[in-house]
Amino acid sequence: MPLTGADGYDAAMGECWTQFWDPVLPGVLRFPCGRLVRGRGLRRPLADGATPGFGVYLLGRQPPAFPWDTRWLRWPDFGLPADEAAVLPTLTEAWQRAETERVEVACAGGRGRTGTALACLAILDGVPSSKAVAFVRENYDRRAVETFRQRRYVARFPAP
Repeated sequence: MPLTGADGYDAAMGECWTQFWDPVLPGVLRFPCGRLVRGRGLRRPLADGATPGFGVYLLGRQPPAFPWDTRWLRWPDFGLPADEAAVLPTLTEAWQRAETERVEVACAGGRGRTGTALACLAILDGVPSSKAVAFVRENYDRRAVETFRQRRYVARFPAP
């Protein structure tokens, strides 16, 4: 669905997309297909404005309760996911839901784990794994995907 029209309405398609993120908000990443996903650090307060309909939280401990649908991936700081089998289904769900609702991906700081997950989402969108980290650094945060192990994880993430 094209995301055009300053008022959130695409007259050609007859569709309202106000349920999506405003692409100028901090942390909102537009993927090549047009889907928008917000990345953020949980250490910072939630910005004014729209809240997500779905969130994926990448933390070593279970996150606090949120008033929206969530998934938690146990993922230690500067590390990799503890439950490898849960990553692809969780990120695939986030990717699918981003087509129709606001999705956010977050860790404590919003760079390493969040950047790694966003790079994996880019791969699900068709970005080659060899370019996914650069895509996220260029379009989300220049310091995203902080460690060698995280970069290697993205390089080995299965393409659809």
